[in-house]
Amino acid sequence: MVDSILPRYAILSPAKSHLAERKSWNLGPAESLSIFPVPDDYLVTRLFDGAVGSFMEGRAMKYMLLIYAENKAHRSEKEREDCKNEAVKLAEDLRAKGQYVAANPLEPTTTATSIRVRDGKRLVTDGPFAETHEQLGGYFLIEVKNLDEALVVAHKIPMAGKGTIEVRPVIEFP
Repeated sequence: MVDSILPRYAILSPAKSHLAERKSWNLGPAESLSIFPVPDDYLVTRLFDGAVGSFMEGRAMKYMLLIYAENKAHRSEKEREDCKNEAVKLAEDLRAKGQYVAANPLEPTTTATSIRVRDGKRLVTDGPFAETHEQLGGYFLIEVKNLDEALVVAHKIPMAGKGTIEVRPVIEFP
């Protein structure tokens, strides 16, 4: 068993098989292993391709809830105000539970500036990186025990009923 060999490390393998089922560590040229130090009080419970934090149980981890929706111009003033009030209420509820880290709406994509660096040269353009049907309109950064709790919060975001909420674990730098 992996944690008996390396009790303080988590191993990320790009293969979809569980480490215990993997017979060999002969890696192809595009495959690699990553070994991450894990504090003693973390319990490694599952192994899969993904963020280091996703391996941990027993400690809260951060999730970024990215809110995608159609352009705000397509909503009435009342709809925008109701959405804002519901989002503020959700932020207050999360703060009371100790799960709130940050939340903010973003200005429309017409105010965005994108930068690309190619061969050491900077290219700055007005507008978003890509034209899409739904645009990033805001976010919640929360701290919860696991993905299930993050999904419960994402379900409560007002725009979940009109757009898409992308839930992603945050990898924190030491």
